[in-house]
Amino acid sequence: MEGEYNQSNWGRNDRREEDVHTIAVKAGKRTYFFDIRATRAKDLYLTITESKRQTHSSGEVTYSKHKLFLYKEDFEKFSDGLRGSLEKISELQGTDGFQSGEPNGPGHNADESEAGGEVRFEDL
Repeated sequence: MEGEYNQSNWGRNDRREEDVHTIAVKAGKRTYFFDIRATRAKDLYLTITESKRQTHSSGEVTYSKHKLFLYKEDFEKFSDGLRGSLEKISELQGTDGFQSGEPNGPGHNADESEAGGEVRFEDL
């Protein structure tokens, strides 16, 4: 029957869930995707995907992906943990040798930049 799915015949092009909304955040060689999806029963969940571009010595470009599934029963706990972690980072920045919240550290002078002055995500 057209429009119905037989679970045993689901392939890569058949979707068990519905994409509702996506936000992509580019950060250097990484892109983070925040995808809100709905199950067939219309339960919402979130997938967070980190996609990292890798260039090999042969010149070939590949992407490695890591995915986290966050279900509605965990939204509040996850949010609390993330918020608490970000607050702690703000509290610790500029103390005990940690970098400040300033893009290039406290008192950084553009004339003193080293090797382009960029802070890479890999260095954090």
